[in-house]
Amino acid sequence: MSRPEQSEQSRTRRERILDAAFSAFATRGYRDTAVDDIADAAETSKGGIYFHFPTKEAIFRELMQTTADKLVARVEKAVALETEPVAKAEVAIHTVLATFAGHRTMARLLFLDTMGAGRVFQAETNALHARFAVLIQGYLDEAVAAGAAPPMDTRITSIAWFGAINEVVARWLLADQAVRLEDAYPALRTALLRSAGVPAERVGEVPVPGPDWTFPEAAR
Repeated sequence: MSRPEQSEQSRTRRERILDAAFSAFATRGYRDTAVDDIADAAETSKGGIYFHFPTKEAIFRELMQTTADKLVARVEKAVALETEPVAKAEVAIHTVLATFAGHRTMARLLFLDTMGAGRVFQAETNALHARFAVLIQGYLDEAVAAGAAPPMDTRITSIAWFGAINEVVARWLLADQAVRLEDAYPALRTALLRSAGVPAERVGEVPVPGPDWTFPEAAR
């Protein structure tokens, strides 16, 4: 077998391991998932797992990072279609909720399983939260610069915004009864825009739906 073929085979096996781990963590949770469970689901040996990842923790970290990358890419793609600063913030909020509404396992991985994984992942979780807060801060900075929002401490406001989104998603995941995450968007949007001092008339405007402004049906 040539070296390029070996490299491609190794890459494919690594992706298969990550896919299997994603499903296992979402089903059993981090603490209750064993490396043997991942190996069985990936149809490889335990040694094959350790060839690519030294520990279960390393697999989980990789999944958190790649999942966050995908979410950030979705937000940035959606926001790129907007030119008005407040609209960018609205689209960012909507895109996060829409993504999680259609991908409950992704939400569980980023929000709930990190809590169950223990202190080991605190730094990783903090970095993830900071990454999204910085993203939000950029939109708020634009809104202030354009006069669409009053001067404010955009760093603290962005942290508060992400905290609110985090709480809404976590409560949705933990709800005993089936609820729709998308139903939280109007009230959440209003609360966040008001907290940033966006004029009442702008807050009251109903966003014009674009081609991506739909909530996919989630796997409950």
